[in-house]
Amino acid sequence: MSRYGPGVRLHHELAGDGPPVVFLHEGIADSRMWEPQWSSFAARYRLLRCDLAGFGRTPIGRLPLGNAQDVAALLDELAFGPATLVGASMGGRVALEVALARPELVRALVLVGAGLPDHEWSKTVEAYGQAEEEAVRRGDLDAAVEINLRMWVDGPRRPAAGVDPAVRTAVAGMVRRALELQVPHWDELDEELLVPDVGARLGEVRVPALVLYGEEDVEDIHAIARRLARELPGARLESIPGAAHVPNLEQPAAFDALALGFLAGLD
Repeated sequence: MSRYGPGVRLHHELAGDGPPVVFLHEGIADSRMWEPQWSSFAARYRLLRCDLAGFGRTPIGRLPLGNAQDVAALLDELAFGPATLVGASMGGRVALEVALARPELVRALVLVGAGLPDHEWSKTVEAYGQAEEEAVRRGDLDAAVEINLRMWVDGPRRPAAGVDPAVRTAVAGMVRRALELQVPHWDELDEELLVPDVGARLGEVRVPALVLYGEEDVEDIHAIARRLARELPGARLESIPGAAHVPNLEQPAAFDALALGFLAGLD
């Protein structure tokens, strides 16, 4: 456990030995989403995973949130860089912010279904956000969890029955934990970006990047992945069949083959 910054206590874990790799989780998860990789990567790499504020075992200690700032501070404190940042969804955007603001901390990027602040979200995603908001406002966390599962774990084209129930259960637990931490602060829940114009500055990133997305994910994520592959210098784009927004959990073997192959090329 590490304390830094006013009111922030960021839970983190370390494992393995070798070149440093940092795992940054999605907005529907916490550091537990990387459990399959916590084993498969540890034989070759020194690993760090953390719970961002308002997720897992890190409560909200200050508002607005400062996720990228917190990650950079943790890497400084642990002298854990330059590292490969493996960021999923929100964690991918955080990884990009760190790469732009603190390039000396970053060796490479693996961006998994990453988000971008300037993306114009589709009506499908806007409807999801409205449904989650309404469920939270009426105090129905069960409904809010299921709304997240239907959107991100199942994806827009698959029935819930087409997804591994163990994956749904694992993500449901992480979503519920995040909501329990965040709902008391719901009206003030905002984030101060370390790099507000990250989308406009992708061409400034000067490290190798692997861009991944699940083929069953919402089209917005596909579009962002294609944009990242175009605008990040020398980025490589790969899709993972049979997975939506958490491909490392749904298809861990395919995810590992791509990510570990990319990392091996850096050595």
